[in-house]
Amino acid sequence: MSIKDLFNKKRKYATIPSERPKREIPEGLMHKCPLCGTIQFTKELDKNFKVCTACGYHFKLNAVERIQMTMDEGRFFEYDADLMSEDPLGFPDYVAKYNKAVESTGMNDAVITGEGTIGGFPVVVAVMSFDFMGGTLGSVVGEKVTRAIEIAMQKQYPLIIFSTSGGARMQESILSLMQMAKTSAALHKFAEREGLFISVITDPTFGGVTASYAMLGDIIIAEPGAAFGFTGRRVIEQTIRQKLPENFQTSEFNLKHGQVDKVVHRKEIRNTLIKLLEMHTVKGANVHGG
Repeated sequence: MSIKDLFNKKRKYATIPSERPKREIPEGLMHKCPLCGTIQFTKELDKNFKVCTACGYHFKLNAVERIQMTMDEGRFFEYDADLMSEDPLGFPDYVAKYNKAVESTGMNDAVITGEGTIGGFPVVVAVMSFDFMGGTLGSVVGEKVTRAIEIAMQKQYPLIIFSTSGGARMQESILSLMQMAKTSAALHKFAEREGLFISVITDPTFGGVTASYAMLGDIIIAEPGAAFGFTGRRVIEQTIRQKLPENFQTSEFNLKHGQVDKVVHRKEIRNTLIKLLEMHTVKGANVHGG
């Protein structure tokens, strides 16, 4: 070994283990905003209706969270809680995926329907949940929404539907697509009886839900930044071979083009609904004119 090799030899360092264990951050303690990257404590985010305090990004809510935020004291009488989807077409892995969604969400499908009061006004409500198979519209979702419409018609209560969906449930094929016509027909009868239907669109809402009940409200409101349309941006750009605006299909873009009546911050959704109910109902009786 030469003197040069001796001086160029890399030193070896011993690693001394630290006596202090590394502090691990408990899972779910913090959330990172996907829009601006701000990291916030989950408790603070919950206090702010799951809206980013830095940029106003609206995190997704599940159906239970939405009901608790909207209904008086979170009280809610649920309809058809026992309805569950089957596998009519024998679609590969559908049963496994469905059961996994049931286990992870505690729901039996992608919508919860029922009745309660908002600001003292009795209402029938349907609330979709994106965390159940992307909020897809299947036979059970369509059936539960249709039954909710029929009950609202029978009781003469206003109807409110919170929509979020990736579209029709492909595992049910034509049986899923049928729900678009079924729910739309029920809403037509509801309108003939001069029932008030308020549609609330949340992020994201696409496909068969947009093409049916989400866009059939007498009054349509949407949360800020909510993306909704019939098909996705990428498909449209590939079809027309044109670049679309950056804010294309957002609630603000759709408001500008006449697709919604108002964009309402989540903090104001409940108060806005109360004001609308005050305008269109008297002592719980629906006085909306078709």
